[in-house]
Amino acid sequence: MDRLSALAKEERPFLFVISYDKSEIFAEPLDQLPPDIRVSFKKRPGAGYPPPRLIKKPVPFATYSDAFKKVIEQIEAGNTYLLNLTFPTPIEIGLSLEQIYERANAPFKLLFKNRFVCFSPEPFVTIENDTISTFPMKGTIDASIPDAAEKIMADEKEMAEHVMVVDLLRNDLGIVAKRVRVKKFRYIDSIVTADKTLLQVSSHIEAKLKSDWPGRLGSIIDSLLPAGSITGTPKKRTCEIIESIESHERGFFTGVFGVCDGSSLWSAVMIRYIERTPLGLVYKSGGGITIDSDPESEYRELIDKVYFPL
Repeated sequence: MDRLSALAKEERPFLFVISYDKSEIFAEPLDQLPPDIRVSFKKRPGAGYPPPRLIKKPVPFATYSDAFKKVIEQIEAGNTYLLNLTFPTPIEIGLSLEQIYERANAPFKLLFKNRFVCFSPEPFVTIENDTISTFPMKGTIDASIPDAAEKIMADEKEMAEHVMVVDLLRNDLGIVAKRVRVKKFRYIDSIVTADKTLLQVSSHIEAKLKSDWPGRLGSIIDSLLPAGSITGTPKKRTCEIIESIESHERGFFTGVFGVCDGSSLWSAVMIRYIERTPLGLVYKSGGGITIDSDPESEYRELIDKVYFPL
């Protein structure tokens, strides 16, 4: 993490990529990035490519249900209140990782060394004018469902999950900054995919940093990781439960990546993530589980989040 602080203090624009468990940290100036690492923080429509044929091979519902039951047992025991449960889904898409990067229409994209590609809709933190902001995203619904927006905003389970994440991230920002406030609570973004449109619910939380934050950037990011929206609450105990229940290594999935120039920072959570493995491409996805969660609905959400954004 020290390299992040050093580069930020030099006011030298750089990319950082941090795995979920912080065991792998990449930080290099933008003008020294190798050609197999590409990053974009600008959403733009595709160049008229036809939608790719995406074949999903999700885990059987019985496998998901077994893990789901273990999460509920932990919630009933009072060890966690919200846990983000994830699974890998083998896919066939007929595109290289570079082609996926080129064609995906998302606000935050990263191609990393032919190891993985990420086209995330979720910001992690931004820093501008000594103000740090985060934008937790919790709650997804198929836009084709009648009155979809009204239904997700009125859904008590989705509301409870979102409130817990907002409260968690308010506390996280309070560790590194002052005057924390929820600037905007529960608004809807629309995401167009190859086979449907999804509505996702976000909030905007902000706080004030001291002006010397570039020299402390490494410790600031370290204190905020892993991101609360992809772990749960309470964070430390929930991360331990995730490790005991999930059957796969997250790796860079649900880590963060970002660009900093010493005066501003933009970053994203690495969800909507495709990884190259010896057996082919794997798309990792998941969703938050609370005491009111329904296993069939959560399983469908896991699969719905395996998509290609147009």
